[in-house]
Amino acid sequence: MLNHPLMSGRYRLSYQFQNASNQASLRALLDRYVDVLWEPGSHKYNVTSFVGELDEILLGAEFSDFTDEMLDTLTSSLRKRGNSNATINRKMAALSKLLKKAQKMGEIQGLPEFKRLKEKAGRIRFLEPEEEKRLFAAISEKSELYGRFCIFLIDTGARLGEGIGLRWQDMNQDRVTFWLTKSGKSRSVPLTERAAAAIQASERRRRGPFTTIVQAKFRAAWNEAKQEVGLGAEPDVVPHILRHTCASRLVQGGIDIRRVQTWLGHQTLQMTMRYAHLASGDLDVCVPVLEHAARVKAG
Repeated sequence: MLNHPLMSGRYRLSYQFQNASNQASLRALLDRYVDVLWEPGSHKYNVTSFVGELDEILLGAEFSDFTDEMLDTLTSSLRKRGNSNATINRKMAALSKLLKKAQKMGEIQGLPEFKRLKEKAGRIRFLEPEEEKRLFAAISEKSELYGRFCIFLIDTGARLGEGIGLRWQDMNQDRVTFWLTKSGKSRSVPLTERAAAAIQASERRRRGPFTTIVQAKFRAAWNEAKQEVGLGAEPDVVPHILRHTCASRLVQGGIDIRRVQTWLGHQTLQMTMRYAHLASGDLDVCVPVLEHAARVKAG
């Protein structure tokens, strides 16, 4: 029996691991299976960061059984770090996938039951046309390529990794196909005139129109531009807001939720339903009915 003490605030937890000869840390398991489980892209980058953080919380402990106590420690620690339930769910989803693979390969034995935490329906921030104009102008001053990339993202609803991973052969006349997606399923979307122009302005000698973009550098330029145009105090104004903005414009423009789901590549309709409230025009027909009832009552 191996005792591995962990200190968390005022609480001292002791994990007992069996089969000491066949133990591994989360970091070691990730190194073995990350390339098997996740394709290159932003999601793989995020998963690596997630599991690295969880391994840090466990102090690099090696184990042969991943216990409920360990899972509770991770959840508690993430909450103390200010993680929302939605963020914790994403990190635990990556952990669960990794551990199930390790169990299948005989690396570990017991696993706890991963229960999804209840997520609050938070406010979705999107860019108004004037905000888009100011922000894109500031970004374009730093990099013409970054400016065109922003136009492409907001008019296609693509994720950063999907846009960067786009290749010239993934384009056919007026539409593009995203092969490296979060869901693992490809999708094709038509291009607006300005999105098509943003692509065509890139050099053909590269593998794709935006393949030279490094996410960290793009985010740094974004944050600088965000400060310059007076949006620095808003935590929700991150590059992913371009995807939210695309979705909101489609819904506000009268596109039905199912088509928006297909456009964005959401795995479930529930994810797309976050934007359903923006289709407020659907309720306008209710007003005459209520007004008629009020008149009848007054008469």
